[in-house]
Amino acid sequence: MSAQETQDEKLPLPLWELVALFVAMTSLVALAIDMMLPALDDIASDLGVIRQNDQQYVIATYLAGFGASQIFYGPLADRFGRKPVMLTAIGLFITFTVICALTPSFTLLLVARFFQGAAAAASRVMTVAIARDLTSGRRMAEIMSMVMTAFMAVPVLAPGIGQLVLTVFEWRSIFWLLIVFAIGLAFWIHVRLPETLHPEYRKPLDPKSVASAFREAITHRIMLGYTLAALSFFGGLYAFLGSSQQIFVEHFGLGDGHFPLAFAAIAIGMGLTSFINSRLVNRLGQRRLAHGALLAFTAISIIHTIMLLAGVDNLYIFVFTLAAAMALLGLIAANFSSIAMEPMGHIAGTASAAYGFVSGVGAAIIGAVIGQLYNGTAIPLIAGQASLGLMAVIIVYITERGRLCGVGETSETR
Repeated sequence: MSAQETQDEKLPLPLWELVALFVAMTSLVALAIDMMLPALDDIASDLGVIRQNDQQYVIATYLAGFGASQIFYGPLADRFGRKPVMLTAIGLFITFTVICALTPSFTLLLVARFFQGAAAAASRVMTVAIARDLTSGRRMAEIMSMVMTAFMAVPVLAPGIGQLVLTVFEWRSIFWLLIVFAIGLAFWIHVRLPETLHPEYRKPLDPKSVASAFREAITHRIMLGYTLAALSFFGGLYAFLGSSQQIFVEHFGLGDGHFPLAFAAIAIGMGLTSFINSRLVNRLGQRRLAHGALLAFTAISIIHTIMLLAGVDNLYIFVFTLAAAMALLGLIAANFSSIAMEPMGHIAGTASAAYGFVSGVGAAIIGAVIGQLYNGTAIPLIAGQASLGLMAVIIVYITERGRLCGVGETSETR
């Protein structure tokens, strides 16, 4: 019997249901971002936002809360278990989403969005921790790629769902729809998901033990290197999320109804490559796929920057080139996470939190800075992505001690 079959026999749910549940958990994060994108202009107008770039903070504050809170969920999950922490976080998510829906001011909306993102972050930490509880290595990367494949339907569909809601109701109704989704997810977890934390891995919740676990996570060469590389890479993604609505609607003149289509065109590629990754990772390994994709992303972004500086700024060329670069996310995200988490099985919750905290907070800051540089053109976004891709390549090169794409390694560690 293969190691993969042995791991699958130990799964507490059928594989299809476990993947679907992971997709629903991670979708809680994405829906609260992507459904809001078509509503940014309406929110700014209704709540009296004067400076147009300030509407990006509806996304940026959510991402900041999402990144900053992950450091707390790891120790809590390693002490109390994955399930109770996740259910508590969903309750908090619902509470702050209600505040978002009822807010009378833009300032209160941003505060509530920060804590909404902080609550949603539990789903990211718990998904990775549960996956590491149940699987490891290439099987974990394969399952996470399956999750990413299905999850990519969210950014394809969510802006359209948000736009559809806006044709009938006001922007606040998007938050009520999020509440309904969160309630359904909590019920599913409560009824179907058992606790996955191994009893021998349960950690006491004291400052010394927590600090020791975090220190181990952030000082491990592989864990630290891939966390910093993810920080660099995802900073470019967060910049795109924050400024995409302005670039497509203002710069390229797309109507609000067409913006979800342009956004979906870019997201579809990420879904396809995530599916490809799930099929190839067992044969080629995480490093070959992730390193090759990172190099290609960086090269495409550099070429795209040169094109924009040369005045090649056509909508269709822009969408095609950006989609080609962003599609490579599907070959990077799950593999980076799996490589970083591989040596961290005994502190999976804390390590997942450390990975998410460092990469999430850093990416949110970088993304917000690039977004605020929006000047009516796409140059700040694409040049920023090119620079961040190059930085990630350098970090991975140093982490792997000069070996990229699995060169010089065994088939088992590739």
